[in-house]
Amino acid sequence: MINLTLRQLRYFEALARHGHFGRAAEACAISQPALSMQIRELEQALGTGLFERGARQVRLTAFGEEVAQRARGILRAVDELGDLARGAQEGLAGRLRIGIIPTVAPYLLPRIIADLTRVHPALDLHVRETMTPKLIEELNEGRLDTAIVALPVSEVSLEEVALFSESFVLVRPGDQEGLPVPDRRQLPEMRLLLLEEGHCFRDQALAFCHMPSSRPREWLDGSSLSTLVQMVGAGIGITLIPEMALAVETRSAPVSVVRFESEQPSRTIGMVWRRTNPLAQRLAQIAALVKESAAGRS
Repeated sequence: MINLTLRQLRYFEALARHGHFGRAAEACAISQPALSMQIRELEQALGTGLFERGARQVRLTAFGEEVAQRARGILRAVDELGDLARGAQEGLAGRLRIGIIPTVAPYLLPRIIADLTRVHPALDLHVRETMTPKLIEELNEGRLDTAIVALPVSEVSLEEVALFSESFVLVRPGDQEGLPVPDRRQLPEMRLLLLEEGHCFRDQALAFCHMPSSRPREWLDGSSLSTLVQMVGAGIGITLIPEMALAVETRSAPVSVVRFESEQPSRTIGMVWRRTNPLAQRLAQIAALVKESAAGRS
């Protein structure tokens, strides 16, 4: 019988995910030598190598790839046992891992955290901010309990609950104050600044403008809404931002803001979680609280 420990599997999964001993050790909050020792013991127990070790990174062997899939399933099942026990308790307590997209996090997260900790003081909130594809991947792998994203995500394994909808506004340089509001058919002819590839907000803006995802090389992308607005303030172009970001991002930039007169671009923000998550009923309660918080009614 092969003797494996959950600790070894967690360290193995972290190294498989990061592909680097230092980053994996940091993620596991242990020293790199301690991580290396646990991986060596795991390989010895299995009787074969799990990683190809290079100078700067490590890669899974073919056998390691298969082990990684099974290890993630084992770890997810173990975590769900804990979730099952938590779901049977009276209140919400313990760790809650929430993911959130960057175009929502700075504007909604402070209010959400304040309200969740006030109503459920025993919750231990862990927040992960990254783009939608990564959040969905981590949800499906059991590394997140829930995520706040733009809907729909159209994943059959995930439950979706709408929280609110909001419009996009057009941000132009301050010297364009008072000019006629363009319609979306005119936007492709303007220097429209967008978030870099991978952001769902970029895709939503392109869809509203009927623009392909591949754009002329001389156009510029930004890594955040703040960067886009500052670029507009410098006279580089125009941009779209969600309404929730308006007060924060435009207060220190010389820009003018207008709303579209006819077709209003918009998005729906919602919470998603695995349908099989034992905490599903509790997460529905969390979603209701987040919805109230977003509306300012909590």
